[in-house]
Amino acid sequence: MTRTLGNSGIEVSPIGLGCNNFGRKGTVTEDQAGTDAVIHAAIDHGITLFDTADIYGNPATTSESLMGVALSKAGSAARDRIVLATKWGHQDFAIEGTEEWGAKGSRGYIRKAVEASLRRLQVEHIDLYQLHTPDPVTPIEQTVEALDELVAEGKIRAYGHSNLSAEQIREAAAVETPNGFSTAQDEYSLVERGVERDVLPAVLEAGLGFLPYFPLANGLLTGKYSQESSPADARLTRLKPQLLEQADWARLERYEEVVRGTGRSMLEVTFQWLLAQQAVTSVIAGATKPEQVAQNAAAGEGRLDAATVEAISEIFA
Repeated sequence: MTRTLGNSGIEVSPIGLGCNNFGRKGTVTEDQAGTDAVIHAAIDHGITLFDTADIYGNPATTSESLMGVALSKAGSAARDRIVLATKWGHQDFAIEGTEEWGAKGSRGYIRKAVEASLRRLQVEHIDLYQLHTPDPVTPIEQTVEALDELVAEGKIRAYGHSNLSAEQIREAAAVETPNGFSTAQDEYSLVERGVERDVLPAVLEAGLGFLPYFPLANGLLTGKYSQESSPADARLTRLKPQLLEQADWARLERYEEVVRGTGRSMLEVTFQWLLAQQAVTSVIAGATKPEQVAQNAAAGEGRLDAATVEAISEIFA
């Protein structure tokens, strides 16, 4: 049961592995052993989309480096089964040593960035190369031309973008190119549905595959938090308690009732609601433990009936 990334012809699993926690201090995956365990679990459970970025990890680039070692250990057969996606060009973060590379959407920057990612990931090509945030300086036509060169050279198979506005998505789709953008990423969950207003319509018009991130709203939609009690050692409790304070618990309690009626976990239902949305290709789900990977992968195997999807949508309308 796979899905196609936009017009690329590349097939991926319904649930992808978000790799932003690899190399992040204070997580189980901050080191090589933890990263190896999660990546190997993902491969074993049939997850094929692995999504990272050159800025992920502490320091930046650590996620790609840890993944490179882990994938090397997994072997060429495993590499052939997965779709390796990374991102470049986040405007809010600078990677040491890139200060003189120029604008992040420029040909010069892109060529240096892709070579650096290929080295860190220890691969000959990247399956999906994504612009992390819009470049306010470089015309999108120049960015597309540089990406088309990389496709022609076999360094990347397809390219996408992330965090673009609807207007920017349409502008990018209008560029005459032999390839074109295949995917878009943005935040999307039951409690963050802003993309439905204009971004998702633009995604559908452009024929892109959509990859939502933060699908569980930092864990709020996992079912382990309530207004009365939350695990003291949980990430949301420790790092983002304001999200718990601001949560609409009345809606969440109504949602919990619907979830109970399905006989499934809240995590499963949350992922399956996203997968029922027309534009969504694969849900990017982070994990720091192999057991989380197993739960995420299993969630991608089920589907919700139309009535349940509609009932959930109405709760969070």
